[in-house]
Amino acid sequence: MHLNTIKAFRHDTYSSFGRAKDALFNIVDALLTEDRAKSFPELSLSPHFERQWPSLYEALEDGMIDQHYLQEVFARYLPYPSPEETLWVGIDASGIARPQAVTSADRSAQHVHNLPNCDKPVTYGWQFSTVVALPETPSSWTYILDQQRVSTDTTPAQVAFAQVQGVMAWLPENTIRVLDRGYDSLWFWCRCSTLPGKGTLIRLKGNRCFYRGAPARTGKRGAPRKDGDKLQPNDETTHGNPDGHWEGKDAKERSVAISWWQSIHVKAARWLEMTVIRVVRPHATNKERDPRVSWFVWLGDQQADIAHIGLGYVRRFSQEHGYRFDKQCLLWAKPRLRTPEQFERWSLLVAIAHNLLVLARHCVAAELRPWENKQRQATPQHVRRGMSKLLPQLGTPARPPRPRGKSPGRAKGAKMSKAKRFAVVKKQPKLPKLVPK
Repeated sequence: MHLNTIKAFRHDTYSSFGRAKDALFNIVDALLTEDRAKSFPELSLSPHFERQWPSLYEALEDGMIDQHYLQEVFARYLPYPSPEETLWVGIDASGIARPQAVTSADRSAQHVHNLPNCDKPVTYGWQFSTVVALPETPSSWTYILDQQRVSTDTTPAQVAFAQVQGVMAWLPENTIRVLDRGYDSLWFWCRCSTLPGKGTLIRLKGNRCFYRGAPARTGKRGAPRKDGDKLQPNDETTHGNPDGHWEGKDAKERSVAISWWQSIHVKAARWLEMTVIRVVRPHATNKERDPRVSWFVWLGDQQADIAHIGLGYVRRFSQEHGYRFDKQCLLWAKPRLRTPEQFERWSLLVAIAHNLLVLARHCVAAELRPWENKQRQATPQHVRRGMSKLLPQLGTPARPPRPRGKSPGRAKGAKMSKAKRFAVVKKQPKLPKLVPK
C-alpha cells in the first residue's frame, strides 16, 4: 500500500469527525503507537496525543462521527484481491461486558464463552455487530467494513442485514458472505437472498428441517404434495443420496469430504431454493469447537463450485482473531464509558486504527520481541510497534491544541445529583414475521 493512499485514508477519516475532531484523531494516533498501554488513560502517554488525559473522555463525550460516511471510506480503501479471486466477507457479533455499570443504559444479557461448567455463562453489557473482509489464511489481518451496536429493541440478524445491505453497494459482485450458527434464521435467509453478490454461506444447527422438491403428480384424487422427502442434518436416515460429492485435501493437506443437496427448501418459504452442504473432516477431534461433521446452507448461485465454497468457511475464524486483537491490544473493551453513544464512538476509533494497521502492513517493518518467532507471519501488533516511525512521514490533519487556561471549576453552591440508574433489559426482541415472496 502506497504512503499517499494511507495519507488519503487518514484525511478522509478525519473528515468524518464532527465536534472534537482533533482530539478524536489524536486518540487514533495514540492507539497506533502506544502499544504498551494496558488501560484507556495510559493512551495519553503517547507522544502523538498532544492533550491531557481528561481529553480522552471529553472527546468521546462531546465528539461526533458520521458513521455512514465512514462506512463509505472503509469500503473505498478496502485492499481488494485480484479480480479473478473471490472476496470473502464475515459477519458476526461480539459482546462488551458491563455487569456492574448500573448507570449505563440499554444493557442486555450476553452469552460468555470459556467459563467453567459450574458458572452460568451469562453477563450483561452491550453487543456490537461487525462486518469484515477476511484474509486468505486465518489470522488477525481482517479489514473492518462496518461496526454498529445492537440495541435492545432489535436483533443481531436485523442489524447484520442492514449493515450488509449498506456495504454491498461498494463491494464487487464476486463477494461471498460467511456467518456462523447464530444467524440460522429463516427471516435472515430470505433477506439475504435479495442481496447482490455471489451468495451467502451460513452454518446450520443440527435440528434444522429441510425438504426436497415436490414429486410429480400421481393422478390420484386429492391435492398434490407440496414437499418432497425430508432432509435433517442430525437424522442420517433422511440424507439419502446427495446431488454432488467431492473428496480432496484442504489448505493444510488434510482429508476433507464434501457432499451437497440442491433445490432444497423449508415449508415456511418454499419459493426460496437453497443448497445444503455437509463437510466431513476425519482429522477433527469431534469436540464442540472442532466438530467432525459440519452443515451449511448456501444461498446463491446453485451452479457455483460448492466444494470451493465449503472449504472457504474456515476463513470465518479470522474474525475471531480480529476480535481478540481489538480487545487485547487495541483496548476495545477497556474504557469505562457511561453511555452507549460514547462507546459507539470509541468502537469506530478502534476500527479506524485497526484498518490503518492493515493498510500500513507493507510500509512498516515489523518489530518483534527477542522471544517471538521470526519465521511466522507478522501480526498487526508487530506492525503497531513500528507505527511511531511511520506517523511522522504521514503527518496529521489534526490541529494542535489551544491552551484554554485554568478551568473555573464547579460553581459555588452547586449540587450534584446522583447519576440515573438503568435496569438491565431482559426481554429479548423477536424477528419480524416472514413476508412471503
